[in-house]
Amino acid sequence: MTRVLFVCTGNVHRSVLAERLLATKLPPGSAVRPESAGTEAWPRPGMDSSTRAVLEKLGGDGSGFEARPLTAQLVAGATLVLGLAGEHREAAVRLAPAAMRRCFTLKEFVRLAVGGVGEVRDGEDSRVGDASEVGDAIEVVDATEVGDASEVGDATEVGDAADVVVAAVAGRRGTAAPVPPAEDDIADPWGRPHPVLYECAREIDGAVSTLAQLLGGGTGI
Repeated sequence: MTRVLFVCTGNVHRSVLAERLLATKLPPGSAVRPESAGTEAWPRPGMDSSTRAVLEKLGGDGSGFEARPLTAQLVAGATLVLGLAGEHREAAVRLAPAAMRRCFTLKEFVRLAVGGVGEVRDGEDSRVGDASEVGDAIEVVDATEVGDASEVGDATEVGDAADVVVAAVAGRRGTAAPVPPAEDDIADPWGRPHPVLYECAREIDGAVSTLAQLLGGGTGI
């Protein structure tokens, strides 16, 4: 099982949208399990009505959601932790420092992955396919169109595709050209007009569409 944990502040808008929109991109029986939590969230059932409205407009399912706070246990148990902004990635690392190489922002992870996933050394060299084709076909900042990342999924066994990609992206973090920190964040729509929330959701939808392909989305046990 590949657990992908999205983190925002209140677990009300951004991380909820990422969790449920990623779920719409995965095939039945996928080994990828989207989850979410918030750095300042508290346990409460039900989804915010404005979040649910934009989620359902984009084809997601808002039923059965419960907000929850971010914990060290959640971070430690995740295959991949994706903050919606840098502060969320940093909060996850503070809770579970050993998980640092598995913690990114959502846009950072996609940016590094589609820029070309390199070799990962794990006893022997393993290579996932060159994802530069995806980078040529997608602008993550706009996130309005998503390229075909099937080359990545096809290049490795479904069972370990996610671990290989996560390790490869972690290896690129120190070598890829830097970008201004704000470019890897998705702005908080809290208290903003409904169109701002909707555009936030569209940006997240584009990013998680690519993420689903990068992680393989294969069937689980």
